[in-house]
Amino acid sequence: MVAVVQKSAPTFKATAVVEGLFKEIALSDFQGQWVILFFYPMDFTFVCPTEILAFNDALPQFKELGAAVLGVSTDSEYAHFAWAQQPRKQGGIGPNLQLPLIADRNMQISREYGVLIEEAGIALRGLFIIDPKGIVRQITINDLPVGRSVEETLRLLKAFQFADEHGEVCPLGWTEGSKTIKPDPKGSLDYFASVDNDVGMQDVTARKRARKD
Repeated sequence: MVAVVQKSAPTFKATAVVEGLFKEIALSDFQGQWVILFFYPMDFTFVCPTEILAFNDALPQFKELGAAVLGVSTDSEYAHFAWAQQPRKQGGIGPNLQLPLIADRNMQISREYGVLIEEAGIALRGLFIIDPKGIVRQITINDLPVGRSVEETLRLLKAFQFADEHGEVCPLGWTEGSKTIKPDPKGSLDYFASVDNDVGMQDVTARKRARKD
């Protein structure tokens, strides 16, 4: 089984480091919540701490949206624990890490989510948004050199929540409070008409500025 959008997320149970303690974590523990599940290549590396710390620092924002955030790598729980003891200024992620780090030592979770580099035994930078029913709603997979964006993850989470609650769809670049689309031929015209007007006004403003210059 490999994770696919619109399908049930592969279940798992594994040991994690949670606030300095070892704890068994299962995906089923978060039933009824949104889950942000992200994979990273290795502990004690370079891009990985920037991502983990950013997601950790944003945990209150995710919690406010009813979402849990879980990090996964193929390192052992002991490596996670040691890394969490190392100060941030020295490339570590401690000492105030609240984000659970799951040890996928047998690589099964990474494999089932389609992010495992088999030859290296490490995961690509995969990120999965899973809804309260356990359905995968979004997948992002980066190659190793480039980190992800917490802000974009929050934007996508808000967009899916808005669409589920209101039955409207979110256009390109949608952000909270901006216009959405009624998903039917007649209702959608309200959005497209307003966008055309906005674009028209932007063109007029641009022409006026050009004349002044």
